[in-house]
Amino acid sequence: MKRSVFGYVATLMISLTACASPPPPAPTTPLKTVSLDSTDQLVAGQTVYVPIYSQIYMWQQSQTIDLTATLSVRNTDLTHAMIVASVEYYNDAGELVRSYLEQPIELEPLASTSFVVEQEDASGGVGAAFVVEWVARQAVSTPVIESVMLNASGNQGISLISPGRVIRDRTSSPPTPN
Repeated sequence: MKRSVFGYVATLMISLTACASPPPPAPTTPLKTVSLDSTDQLVAGQTVYVPIYSQIYMWQQSQTIDLTATLSVRNTDLTHAMIVASVEYYNDAGELVRSYLEQPIELEPLASTSFVVEQEDASGGVGAAFVVEWVARQAVSTPVIESVMLNASGNQGISLISPGRVIRDRTSSPPTPN
Protein backbone atom coordinates (compact mmCIF):
# COMPACT_ATOMS: atom_id res chain seq x y z
CA MET A 1 0.00 0.00 0.00
CA LYS A 2 1.45 3.34 -1.08
CA ARG A 3 1.22 6.41 1.10
CA SER A 4 1.59 9.96 -0.04
CA VAL A 5 3.89 12.44 1.67
CA PHE A 6 0.75 14.14 2.95
CA GLY A 7 -0.30 10.87 4.63
CA TYR A 8 3.04 10.59 6.43
CA VAL A 9 2.92 14.22 7.54
CA ALA A 10 -0.67 13.83 8.78
CA THR A 11 0.29 10.68 10.69
CA LEU A 12 3.30 12.44 12.21
CA MET A 13 1.17 15.43 13.25
CA ILE A 14 -1.41 13.17 14.89
CA SER A 15 1.35 11.31 16.71
CA LEU A 16 2.94 14.54 17.93
CA THR A 17 -0.43 15.88 19.05
CA ALA A 18 -1.09 12.69 21.00
CA CYS A 19 2.29 13.07 22.76
CA ALA A 20 1.82 16.76 23.54
CA SER A 21 1.75 17.77 27.19
CA PRO A 22 -1.69 18.02 28.74
CA PRO A 23 -2.87 21.49 29.63
CA PRO A 24 -1.86 22.66 33.10
CA PRO A 25 -4.33 21.76 35.85
CA ALA A 26 -6.94 24.29 36.86
CA PRO A 27 -5.91 26.35 39.88
CA THR A 28 -6.90 24.80 43.17
CA THR A 29 -9.01 26.69 45.65
CA PRO A 30 -6.99 28.65 48.19
CA LEU A 31 -6.57 27.10 51.60
CA LYS A 32 -8.76 28.42 54.38
CA THR A 33 -6.93 30.68 56.82
CA VAL A 34 -7.85 30.47 60.48
CA SER A 35 -7.10 32.40 63.64
CA LEU A 36 -5.55 30.82 66.68
CA ASP A 37 -5.84 32.49 70.05
CA SER A 38 -5.22 31.55 73.67
CA THR A 39 -8.83 30.42 74.15
CA ASP A 40 -8.54 27.67 71.50
CA GLN A 41 -8.68 24.17 72.93
CA LEU A 42 -5.82 22.51 71.08
CA VAL A 43 -5.44 18.85 71.95
CA ALA A 44 -2.81 17.73 69.45
CA GLY A 45 0.15 19.18 67.63
CA GLN A 46 3.83 18.92 66.88
CA THR A 47 6.81 20.92 65.76
CA VAL A 48 8.52 19.05 62.92
CA TYR A 49 12.05 19.60 61.58
CA VAL A 50 12.44 18.74 57.88
CA PRO A 51 15.94 18.73 56.32
CA ILE A 52 16.11 20.44 52.93
CA TYR A 53 18.96 19.98 50.52
CA SER A 54 18.61 22.97 48.23
CA GLN A 55 22.27 22.43 47.30
CA ILE A 56 24.39 19.30 47.46
CA TYR A 57 28.06 18.70 46.78
CA MET A 58 29.09 17.25 43.43
CA TRP A 59 32.42 15.50 42.93
CA GLN A 60 34.15 17.75 45.48
CA GLN A 61 33.24 20.26 48.16
CA SER A 62 33.96 23.23 45.90
CA GLN A 63 31.23 22.24 43.43
CA THR A 64 27.53 22.14 44.27
CA ILE A 65 24.38 21.46 42.32
CA ASP A 66 21.18 23.36 43.06
CA LEU A 67 17.95 21.45 43.72
CA THR A 68 14.30 22.45 43.72
CA ALA A 69 12.90 21.56 47.13
CA THR A 70 9.23 20.92 47.83
CA LEU A 71 7.90 20.63 51.36
CA SER A 72 4.74 18.54 51.48
CA VAL A 73 2.31 18.69 54.43
CA ARG A 74 -0.42 16.03 54.26
CA ASN A 75 -3.36 15.61 56.61
CA THR A 76 -3.75 11.85 56.92
CA ASP A 77 -6.87 11.98 59.09
CA LEU A 78 -10.01 10.62 57.44
CA THR A 79 -12.51 12.78 59.36
CA HIS A 80 -10.88 15.77 61.08
CA ALA A 81 -9.13 18.91 59.90
CA MET A 82 -5.72 20.00 61.16
CA ILE A 83 -4.14 23.45 61.27
CA VAL A 84 -0.72 24.32 59.90
CA ALA A 85 0.27 27.10 62.30
CA SER A 86 3.64 28.03 60.80
CA VAL A 87 6.12 27.05 58.10
CA GLU A 88 9.57 28.59 58.47
CA TYR A 89 12.64 28.13 56.27
CA TYR A 90 16.11 28.26 57.88
CA ASN A 91 19.56 28.38 56.29
CA ASP A 92 22.55 26.21 57.18
CA ALA A 93 23.62 28.72 59.86
CA GLY A 94 20.27 28.25 61.63
CA GLU A 95 19.03 31.72 60.65
CA LEU A 96 15.45 32.30 59.58
CA VAL A 97 15.35 32.96 55.83
CA ARG A 98 11.57 33.32 55.45
CA SER A 99 8.20 32.48 56.90
CA TYR A 100 5.79 30.97 54.38
CA LEU A 101 2.53 31.70 56.20
CA GLU A 102 1.07 35.02 57.27
CA GLN A 103 -1.79 33.23 59.04
CA PRO A 104 -2.39 29.62 60.02
CA ILE A 105 -4.15 27.49 57.40
CA GLU A 106 -6.59 24.64 57.83
CA LEU A 107 -6.13 21.36 56.01
CA GLU A 108 -9.34 19.39 55.60
CA PRO A 109 -9.31 15.59 55.99
CA LEU A 110 -6.87 14.01 53.49
CA ALA A 111 -5.94 17.44 52.08
CA SER A 112 -2.36 18.50 51.46
CA THR A 113 -0.37 21.59 50.68
CA SER A 114 3.18 22.29 49.57
CA PHE A 115 5.82 24.97 49.81
CA VAL A 116 8.62 25.34 47.25
CA VAL A 117 12.19 26.56 47.35
CA GLU A 118 13.06 27.32 43.73
CA GLN A 119 16.19 25.75 42.25
CA GLU A 120 17.83 29.16 41.80
CA ASP A 121 17.32 30.05 45.49
CA ALA A 122 20.61 29.22 47.22
CA SER A 123 19.75 31.19 50.38
CA GLY A 124 19.41 28.03 52.48
CA GLY A 125 22.73 26.46 51.56
CA VAL A 126 23.55 22.78 51.92
CA GLY A 127 22.11 22.47 55.43
CA ALA A 128 18.75 24.23 55.06
CA ALA A 129 15.63 23.12 56.92
CA PHE A 130 11.94 23.76 57.31
CA VAL A 131 10.35 23.91 60.75
CA VAL A 132 6.61 23.19 60.58
CA GLU A 133 4.20 23.61 63.47
CA TRP A 134 0.79 21.98 63.26
CA VAL A 135 -2.07 21.77 65.76
CA ALA A 136 -5.56 20.31 65.97
CA ARG A 137 -8.67 20.96 68.02
CA GLN A 138 -9.32 17.22 68.34
CA ALA A 139 -7.24 14.07 68.20
CA VAL A 140 -6.04 13.43 64.63
CA SER A 141 -3.77 10.93 62.96
CA THR A 142 -0.20 12.10 62.57
CA PRO A 143 0.31 14.04 59.32
CA VAL A 144 2.99 13.19 56.79
CA ILE A 145 5.49 16.04 56.53
CA GLU A 146 8.42 15.48 54.19
CA SER A 147 10.51 17.13 51.53
CA VAL A 148 11.25 16.12 47.97
CA MET A 149 14.28 17.60 46.22
CA LEU A 150 15.24 17.25 42.58
CA ASN A 151 17.28 18.54 39.68
CA ALA A 152 16.77 17.16 36.20
CA SER A 153 18.95 19.44 34.10
CA GLY A 154 20.97 18.22 31.17
CA ASN A 155 21.21 14.47 30.74
CA GLN A 156 21.32 13.63 34.42
CA GLY A 157 18.83 13.74 37.23
CA ILE A 158 18.92 13.53 40.97
CA SER A 159 16.10 13.29 43.48
CA LEU A 160 15.82 12.62 47.18
CA ILE A 161 13.16 12.47 49.87
CA SER A 162 13.69 13.58 53.43
CA PRO A 163 11.15 12.77 56.16
CA GLY A 164 10.30 15.23 58.91
CA ARG A 165 11.41 14.57 62.47
CA VAL A 166 9.31 15.57 65.48
CA ILE A 167 11.29 17.94 67.73
CA ARG A 168 8.41 18.95 69.99
CA ASP A 169 5.18 17.14 70.76
CA ARG A 170 2.25 19.19 72.05
CA THR A 171 0.57 16.16 73.60
CA SER A 172 3.54 15.12 75.70
CA SER A 173 4.47 16.63 79.02
CA PRO A 174 7.50 18.93 79.15
CA PRO A 175 10.85 17.31 79.97
CA THR A 176 11.70 17.12 83.65
CA PRO A 177 15.04 18.57 84.83
CA ASN A 178 17.73 16.02 85.84
